[in-house]
Amino acid sequence: MNITLVEYPKCTTCKRGKKWLEEHNITYIDRDIKEQNPTAEELKKWQKMSGLPLKRFFNTSGMLYREMDLKNKLPDMSEEEQLKLLAYDGMLVKRPILVTENTVLIGMKEKEWEEYLG
Repeated sequence: MNITLVEYPKCTTCKRGKKWLEEHNITYIDRDIKEQNPTAEELKKWQKMSGLPLKRFFNTSGMLYREMDLKNKLPDMSEEEQLKLLAYDGMLVKRPILVTENTVLIGMKEKEWEEYLG
């Protein structure tokens, strides 16, 4: 199974996710979100694969999210506008993102990762 971990190296949750994968001997491709931000097309595909609403892809605890007042702006934005925004800056994207051939998991939820990756 091909697994890509989209993460930000300074993020403690991402570090926890990497550690979990390594402890479970799971091979993965590491993708730094600052250096290789997901495109709008990737995000749209991942959102469909995850089955989650697009708003779950936003890093609501991030400084940039708060600075841009996205809590109040997102409800009035189209899906297309939201995707462009997420693709514009990786710091707006919730992480880590675990991408496989069949699914996309957002955030580090050990139980969810355990269920999917065993």
